[in-house]
Amino acid sequence: MKAIQYEEYGGPEVLRLAEREEPHAGPGQIRLKVKAVAVNPFDSKLRRGYMQQFIPVSFPHIPGTEGAGVVDEVGEGVTGASVGDEVLGYIVSGSYAEYALAEDFALKPAGLGWETAAALPVAARTSRHVLDTLKVTDGDTLLVHGASGVVASVGVQLAVARGATVIGTAAGNNHDYLRSLGAIPVTYGDGLADRVREAAPQGVDAVYDAAGNGVLELSIELVGGATDRVATIADFGAPKLGVAMVGTDDPFGTELAEYARLAAEGGLNVRIAQSFPLTDAAKAQELSESGHPRGKLLLRL
Repeated sequence: MKAIQYEEYGGPEVLRLAEREEPHAGPGQIRLKVKAVAVNPFDSKLRRGYMQQFIPVSFPHIPGTEGAGVVDEVGEGVTGASVGDEVLGYIVSGSYAEYALAEDFALKPAGLGWETAAALPVAARTSRHVLDTLKVTDGDTLLVHGASGVVASVGVQLAVARGATVIGTAAGNNHDYLRSLGAIPVTYGDGLADRVREAAPQGVDAVYDAAGNGVLELSIELVGGATDRVATIADFGAPKLGVAMVGTDDPFGTELAEYARLAAEGGLNVRIAQSFPLTDAAKAQELSESGHPRGKLLLRL
């Protein structure tokens, strides 16, 4: 099969198209004929070696952790999927490939496009986990840093659905988008604390940091000095401040099916910035690293 791989840590230029042996579904796994793959900032961090202390890579490595496709093999003990089903989920064998293995997945609703399906799993699971960690509930005021990003914007929508008031930091050109999701936008940068207090005179109950731009100390100040209601997915300095760095290891297939249904029906927005052919994976990762895409980047097969 054709796959994108790298054989050493480095920049986007280490990504190469290669021929690899096809993986086969083991117990508890399904194999997908991949249709679309999400490109995440994590992919680039792993490729550059920034995560090797926590997640060592065996070379050659196929990147990618989420995607969507058609089931063509079903392993022993699998329930909920059959050959020919269209699914989305978390890839355990590297998703930048013609075939990939998944263990945590959901059926794709007929009305959900391949690209949106591939873009949904990480964003939905990460944000749901953050909101649960922060115990966000009806009546809370939640501050979301980097709110216009794909993962955080899904978090905005899930928090609004819980009955929270959401304040979202973003550049001015993303404010209308945040308003469309039900958030109150504020511009990040100098004077942020004053702008947040003006937007939320009732105070801030919890903070979800998806930006990772050194905003945790300010966030702790805004919630009154406590750290148990501040969480980040992007700032590796969080443990030094007593702030939770939220991961996404829990099984999620049942809830993913519900979020997929909502997205298919227009009740959950996942903004797509651009899609590339698999052969342009390096271009896609380079754009991801720039920090400028306004939405999810995808690879299509």
